[in-house]
Amino acid sequence: MSGCTLYSALDLVDGYYQILMRESDIPLTAVSTPSGMLWESLVMPQGLSNAPATFNRLVTQLFRPLRTFAQTYFDDIFVHSRAEGGQTAMEVHLKHLRRVFEVMRATKLYPNINKCVFAPEEI
Repeated sequence: MSGCTLYSALDLVDGYYQILMRESDIPLTAVSTPSGMLWESLVMPQGLSNAPATFNRLVTQLFRPLRTFAQTYFDDIFVHSRAEGGQTAMEVHLKHLRRVFEVMRATKLYPNINKCVFAPEEI
């Protein structure tokens, strides 16, 4: 991030709930309701012992090809840019954001737009 002049911070909405449970593991998430019914989670619930590590590993792997300008930390993605190749920092930053959004669209990860910050000069 050294030498960069524009930054954006993206927050993923309900990150854990965007990860489907392996079918064989669904029964392991069962909880009993007060009426005696069993409820099983089809997506990874918060509170599972390996949920944070699983989610972090997934996000890291998905954005690894973009690591030169997009770092991840759990449900946060930090994009940083500077002027290069005759393009302004804003032009480069918009290209970087577009690539991040392409990965998000392809993998059905959604940003919490209310918690995102776009293109300030520092974070």
